[in-house]
Amino acid sequence: MASFRLPPTSLDSFYSNKSNFSTNPLHFPGNSTLFSISSCIHLINSLSRFSAVKVSRIETELSENNPFLSTSEGLVSENEQKDLDFEQGRKIKYKGSKKGTNRDVGFKLNCKRNVSRLEREGFFVYNGELDVNYSVVGSNMSLEQCNDVLKRLEKDSSDDKTWKFFEWMRSNGKLEKNVSAFNVVFRVLGRREDWDTAERMIREMRESFGSELDCRVFNTLIYSCSKRGNVELSGKWFRMMVELGVQPNVATFGMIMGLYQKGWNVEEAEFSFAQMRSLGIICQSAYSAMITIYTRLSLYDKAEEVIGLMRDDKVVLNLENWLVLLNAYSQQGKLEKAEQLLVSMQEAKFPPTIVALNILITGYGKASKMVAAQRLFLDIQNAGLEPDDTTYRSMIEGWGRVGNYKEAEWYYKELKRLGFEPNSSNLYTLINLQAENGDEEGACRTLDDMLKIGCQYSSILGTLLKAYEKVGRIDKIPFLLKGSFYQHVTVNQNSCSILVIAYVKNLLVDEAIRVLGDKKWNDPVFEDNLYHLLICSCKELGHLDSAAKIYSLMPKSVDRPNLHISCTMIDIYTTMGQFNEGEKLYLKLKSSGIALDVIAFSIVIRMYVKAGSLKDACSVLETMEKEKDMVPDIYLFRDMLRIYQQCGMVDKLNDVYFKILKSGLVWDQELYNCIINCCARALPIGELSRLFNEMLQRGFEPNTITFNVMLDVYAKAKLYNKARELFMMARKRGLVDVISYNTIIAAYGRKRDLKNMASTIHTMQFDGFSVSLEAYNCVLDAYGKEGQMESFRSVLQRMKNSSCTADHYTYNIMMNIYGELGWIDEVAGVLTELRECGLGPDLCSYNTLIKAYGIAGMVEDAMGLVKEMRQNGIEPDKITYANLITTLQKNDKYLEAVKWSLWMKQRGL
Repeated sequence: MASFRLPPTSLDSFYSNKSNFSTNPLHFPGNSTLFSISSCIHLINSLSRFSAVKVSRIETELSENNPFLSTSEGLVSENEQKDLDFEQGRKIKYKGSKKGTNRDVGFKLNCKRNVSRLEREGFFVYNGELDVNYSVVGSNMSLEQCNDVLKRLEKDSSDDKTWKFFEWMRSNGKLEKNVSAFNVVFRVLGRREDWDTAERMIREMRESFGSELDCRVFNTLIYSCSKRGNVELSGKWFRMMVELGVQPNVATFGMIMGLYQKGWNVEEAEFSFAQMRSLGIICQSAYSAMITIYTRLSLYDKAEEVIGLMRDDKVVLNLENWLVLLNAYSQQGKLEKAEQLLVSMQEAKFPPTIVALNILITGYGKASKMVAAQRLFLDIQNAGLEPDDTTYRSMIEGWGRVGNYKEAEWYYKELKRLGFEPNSSNLYTLINLQAENGDEEGACRTLDDMLKIGCQYSSILGTLLKAYEKVGRIDKIPFLLKGSFYQHVTVNQNSCSILVIAYVKNLLVDEAIRVLGDKKWNDPVFEDNLYHLLICSCKELGHLDSAAKIYSLMPKSVDRPNLHISCTMIDIYTTMGQFNEGEKLYLKLKSSGIALDVIAFSIVIRMYVKAGSLKDACSVLETMEKEKDMVPDIYLFRDMLRIYQQCGMVDKLNDVYFKILKSGLVWDQELYNCIINCCARALPIGELSRLFNEMLQRGFEPNTITFNVMLDVYAKAKLYNKARELFMMARKRGLVDVISYNTIIAAYGRKRDLKNMASTIHTMQFDGFSVSLEAYNCVLDAYGKEGQMESFRSVLQRMKNSSCTADHYTYNIMMNIYGELGWIDEVAGVLTELRECGLGPDLCSYNTLIKAYGIAGMVEDAMGLVKEMRQNGIEPDKITYANLITTLQKNDKYLEAVKWSLWMKQRGL
């Protein structure tokens, strides 16, 4: 056997005591350089010079009682596994193996003689099954006799009878220092899975045996667990060995690492592997298992580290080790190293088998190097070897990876021609290629092959849909689903749902409806859920017309409409603007007596809001408030606030606010913003200020609207310092807009703080905002009321220069300022301009004119304005009559003033 060494910076070197070859597989003697495909040809051709060699794993000390688990399972890809298992099942015929066989036969003959002797002495009775003749056995029996009886019972009788005799041995003092007896009974406990008793007995043995307790007992338990695939329990026994100071042997590590490899339990494997090396034990299969785990998990650097440890530990490689190393390099794409390893493997007297060559072919396929894989495949045949099923499967996968349907199909046909069976991966590869290349007839044949190897209909359907969806050819699926396949879809609700969902997702709504019409299964609840899912899928994809079509064709209950489907359709109709259809569904739900939940109410309310029917939305809210135990969620609370704010229902806003406080909702940023924005006129300024500060303290960010609302609240409350501080905060955060500037300018104007007002206008322009009409109006009003007419005229000129068109508010301010000064000609000029621009006087304009005419003593003109208002369809208000009465009083028309005053009282003004 060749031993294994690795140089510090390159692939492992191999040497043999019986064979002279280079110790570094990267540099070969003579004319050999790096291994290539051409050298591989020579290598394979040379295989004919070797005679057949049978290979086995390292033998262990366990035989039947001390079994040793194989670690080859999961070594390589699925394609190579079958061949690898077969290769490991062959045996090497070493010199002296015959002698070992004779010794083993002699042991078995000795056991048979002991059993025959026990039977002759009458130790056994047969009452339906083998049992001990307790009238014959006694305390004078030797330890050897007791153990032989116990072993015979464990082999040929029931576990209960074996346990009973074990207890007899305990009561007669036959268990002291008797490890063999405990080992037999641990096999019984393992079969019974009585792990608590096993653990208790181990603790008992530790006390009585002390340091004489060895690994045999634990190996028996680990073996019992391994047969059941119980990795967790096996790990527990191993850790108990470590805890109790019992040293494992090669068999222990072989079994435990084999289990960890099957479960890909990397952490436990690393712990056990470290324990093995710390004890100086070399278990070849443990190294293989560790490398395999790392390779499977793509932890290639760690796999390389273990290869380095094999060199350091001077591990003698067996065939399994060679194959594991070859697989490790192939899987990570280091194909040159894999090729070099194949040469070293031959030089170490391990001719590359078909398993090794399959591993290399798989590596080529994974790296998309199919030219090299193809040449290696042909060289296998030229060398007199026969490619097996794994070879063909690997070639199919490789060609599939590079998208070559022609080659993949040829190897697939060859695989079947030779009597081999494709695996699920081959079929999946082929169906993907057929979908991509538009070979529907080939796909039908592949579907039949899937059924022949036992694939489930639902699994096949999932694979088929995935393949055709990937290439955007889902419309070809109806052509493929025929016969028994389509029959399965119509009777199996899961497959039916998978298919129709795929159809709807790809806009094949008519096909989905056809399948649902052909279905044979009957499950109303499942059917409703399926239709709801289809409708929701259409909604999410934006295919609202398809959703409406599915709903119109689905079976419906007249008396008990489905709440969830109805709500979804109301939402869809709302999005489509079909408010009448949505309202019909709501009224149908309402008349059916079905209790609506919070989500249903929210959907209906939003429908009416979007339709512009706030009155109906308020009606739905009233209906909801009558429902017992109906607590709105945070989203519905926000909708309620916005609706009541738009309707100007201050009392309702106040009620909702206190309901929110009592509900225990966790407030988020949006809720703070919504409450402040909507309840600005419903809550005291102190409460609004508290909410705003609380929002900031909790780290939430007010939006621009919230800042503007609070600016307006502070300004109207004449809290100018707070308004200024708030404005500066918003400006610092970059959250000011034109409305923010208009609000603060208006606040300075009301305060008559002309300096800050002018400064803010400059800041507004500096920040890139154009001076708005609202800002100009505020400045005009402030300058006019302060009597700064030069500044007033200057602002008017700036407005004209900036092409800022005056509105009613601008003209009314001008008429009001000129009127207060008694400049009736200027007032008349503004009125003329107002009429010429097409706006005409509004209510505020008439009120301002009446006031101005009164100041100018133009009583008749003032009274004529009231008549003109009515002629123009503008109804005078309280301010109109108040200004008229004031005009009459100032001009000594007391009798007329009294008449108008009495008339106002009669009208309730």
